Amino acid sequence: MQKIPLSVCNLQGDGYHILLKVELFDKTFHMVVDTGASKTVLDRDMLLQSGIAETAFQHTDVLSTGLGTNSMQSHILDLPYLKIGPWHTKNLQVAVLDLSAINYAYEQMNFPKVVGVLGGDVLMQFGAVINYKTKTLQLNERKRRQTGEKTTPKR
Repeated sequence: MQKIPLSVCNLQGDGYHILLKVELFDKTFHMVVDTGASKTVLDRDMLLQSGIAETAFQHTDVLSTGLGTNSMQSHILDLPYLKIGPWHTKNLQVAVLDLSAINYAYEQMNFPKVVGVLGGDVLMQFGAVINYKTKTLQLNERKRRQTGEKTTPKR
């Protein structure tokens, strides 16, 4: 299990966001850790500005919800790797969306822009443990086996 340092950002008394540094395409970015996000998402504009060709995005008919909107067009990108501190994984499929509203809000609060959101797909598959006291995220080096997990919450 790898321990990764986190930054916990106070949203002006309106809650907290967890940020971490990631490496994609040989560049370092900030990313939000979001336990409520079902999938890891990257920002379309930041990827394009980093030199990723728009042709790398695969079109999908799936409309994404959340992130301050009812629905938005999404794309899929096959990442060759994702590195977070000493931890890394290869061949990760992520969603690509317009996250400009999030980055605008972060800019207004003097937080760094984020390349995306680390979602439940990675957090669950790699057995994430978030420790607010030590400000660390722990991730297993190998994916967990998915065995008969319930898909609906208990009442």
